[in-house]
Amino acid sequence: MANHHDVMVGVDLRSRENNRAHRTEEIDRGRLIVRRGQPFSITLQCSDSLPPEHHLVLVLHLGKKDQIVVKVQPERGDGDKWWFHQQGVQSDMLLTLHSPADAPIGQYRLVVLMMSPDERIAEKTDFHKFYLLFNPWCKDDAVYLPDENLLQEYIMKEDGAIYTGAWDHILSLPWNFGQFEDYVVDICFEILDNSNAALKNPEMDGNNRSDPVYISRTVTAMVNANDDRGVVSGRWQEPYTDGVSPSRWTGSVPILQKWSKAGAKRVKYGQCWVFAGVACTVLRCLGIPTRCITNFNSAHDVDGNLSLDVVLNERLENIKKDSSWNFHCWVESWMRRDDLPKGYDGWQVLDPTPQELSDGVFCCGPCPVKAIKEGELEMKYDAPFVFAEVNADIITWMVQPDGRRQQIRSDHISVGRNISTKSVHGDYREDVTLHYKYPEGSNKEREVYKKAGRRVTQPANGESEPGQLQLSIKHAMPVFGTDFDVIVEVKNVGGQDANAQLTMLSTAVTYNSLHRGECQRRTASVVVPAHKVHREVLRLRYDHYAACVTEHRVIRVIALVEAVGQNEPLLDTTNILLSMPELRVVVPGKVVVHEQMTAYISFTNPLPVTLKGGVFTVEGAGLLPATEIPAPDNIAPGQAVSVELSLTPTRSGVRKILVDFDSDRLKDVKGVATLLVHRRSLFSPINIFG
Repeated sequence: MANHHDVMVGVDLRSRENNRAHRTEEIDRGRLIVRRGQPFSITLQCSDSLPPEHHLVLVLHLGKKDQIVVKVQPERGDGDKWWFHQQGVQSDMLLTLHSPADAPIGQYRLVVLMMSPDERIAEKTDFHKFYLLFNPWCKDDAVYLPDENLLQEYIMKEDGAIYTGAWDHILSLPWNFGQFEDYVVDICFEILDNSNAALKNPEMDGNNRSDPVYISRTVTAMVNANDDRGVVSGRWQEPYTDGVSPSRWTGSVPILQKWSKAGAKRVKYGQCWVFAGVACTVLRCLGIPTRCITNFNSAHDVDGNLSLDVVLNERLENIKKDSSWNFHCWVESWMRRDDLPKGYDGWQVLDPTPQELSDGVFCCGPCPVKAIKEGELEMKYDAPFVFAEVNADIITWMVQPDGRRQQIRSDHISVGRNISTKSVHGDYREDVTLHYKYPEGSNKEREVYKKAGRRVTQPANGESEPGQLQLSIKHAMPVFGTDFDVIVEVKNVGGQDANAQLTMLSTAVTYNSLHRGECQRRTASVVVPAHKVHREVLRLRYDHYAACVTEHRVIRVIALVEAVGQNEPLLDTTNILLSMPELRVVVPGKVVVHEQMTAYISFTNPLPVTLKGGVFTVEGAGLLPATEIPAPDNIAPGQAVSVELSLTPTRSGVRKILVDFDSDRLKDVKGVATLLVHRRSLFSPINIFG
């Protein structure tokens, strides 16, 4: 503490002005949070001018145990050094600090020393803390992104959408990233501090925090809790009774808060979109431009042969670990890759979902998207795994009675469809498939496959003639809770009648292809007249599928035709996603910051059964933290219910309210409302007690 004889009596970090200039005022206005490579000014409050021949020295400490100490130079030197200049302003001193664009990010502690002519410390201030983040607005920063529209979306936007569902039935899941909510920035650095590298060698970790490659790879490892003090524990099938079902989360903030409050104890449970959403929050908060990506029909190639093998037993059950996921979510972050040859800067794949080990740790990336498109699988990190996710062949085998495997299907086009992210121009989907792969069937695509070591199929003369029969499965877009029909068509393109045995099987599966129970099985002997189509109708009733369908609401239908005189059986598979109703969220009237408002949420039970134990969960960045509202005890079939919610917005701008409804028989019902929160008029009365 300064005493009445001291010249230096205090330090004003000028947090409000600096944070506004550094685009961090949404994070905090009371604490100093700045971006590297951009100057900021503080005021040294003095009772008098400095004594003759005395001078100032600024020292920065970084790390919990001050592992890194930086002496700030008093004049501009090399670009990789901190420096400052001073300017007298009346009796005070304005000190402008310049950080290098590659300074380690973290929480710094600043002390100002007044040195005597013989270099002894005459006075020193208290320590003052501030955060330093990456700066994508700075040309010399490795995360520089020269497009303001993209920066507004991939750094500043606190809400968005993550795409789920199926390639032919894409759903938009609203997500509250909330990277500027209270104390989220503190939790992000707490995550870094709990990484294995930070705990083992804090000094090396601190120095490496200048590198977005290192930081992003650390985040992908720490978002999952598989082999460290990570944030989210993954689980892909019920029960979730000792935690929260992954489908209930509507944003990252409650997860991060829960992890931090529990002392870095894993939060149960997450699946791929939860891992991606949390990673996106952390990376945006730290200043790395980041977006969520969804790959539909995503391959999980366990043995790394760029081929996904489906091995079916006599009951048409897959007995191999390779699997094709309806969808899989990861994130892309924008950065320069100084560790790679030129040409691989830009978007990098980062996958925090724990699937396979990378250098002994459950993490994935960063991997340049360009390397995936060009088949450059030697590029760091994890390019072969990501390449397979978007390019693998699906080879289907059947196990014969004598134990031999017979290949019955080879699919070269289904994996990696409709790769999606939210558009920067609005709440709609942008397709980025061509960022990852050349057009299917093009010469360039074949060149890439050859370079990557994937088998290239030969056209025409190397293929067998198509058989006499053709098989297809057709269905509408059914709604969860209804009965619906699936039509299996067997078409005879030959000139003779065909006798065949048709097996139809419907099963409940998770979005990542875990088998959860058989809904219905039927076998029929059919005669298909020449040049005709035979149709079999499989009626799927709610009473049958409700008992086994998962929270992902996916029913897989498999049809197998074994024809007399035809060597190879025919197989077709389709995944049917059952649609859900939406919640209706209405906010009437003008919404003003710091003034109470009311939102109305309504919902109609679409099921033929009564719902019990219903709960609405509501959250929104700048509006309210995650809040639970109980629904009426029993909601009869077709009954409409409505609840109202009072809240007081804390920040202005375009905001979103996200709502989830869960009950015993119906889960994962979502709703969203967009509202404009106006700034308070200068002439509005202010309630000083509110």
